[in-house]
Amino acid sequence: MRNFVDTDRPPPYDRRMITHLKFAGIPTRNQDAALAFYTQKLGFKVVTDQPMGDGQRWIELRVGNSDTRVVLFTPTGHEERIGTFFNGAFATDNVEKTYEELIARGVEATPPKKEPWGTFTTFKDVDGNQFVLGSR
Repeated sequence: MRNFVDTDRPPPYDRRMITHLKFAGIPTRNQDAALAFYTQKLGFKVVTDQPMGDGQRWIELRVGNSDTRVVLFTPTGHEERIGTFFNGAFATDNVEKTYEELIARGVEATPPKKEPWGTFTTFKDVDGNQFVLGSR
């Protein structure tokens, strides 16, 4: 198997093939309802909202002040993914405080739970997609 990092040469030849995750997709039934949820309930910011064909839009949102992005888009043929568990986790500095804010905004969430590895809660979006929100 070939190693993609050229260890025989000093930088700048030591380049990484993959540098980061650009965005993660969140499937949705109704992009307008999802956009309202993520911007009004979670405070995400719109980066891009443009037509994508098949009557859908490419809606890319920034999570907090980070470079992390989510896309509210369901590829044709993947509608069965709507309302399932998101295989990833969001992070916050204070799970308990954020949980209280989510509840106050009408978001369905479970009470925070402390584990040896950190504190977490789970919440659902407008489509029933389930997410983990954990401590850093």
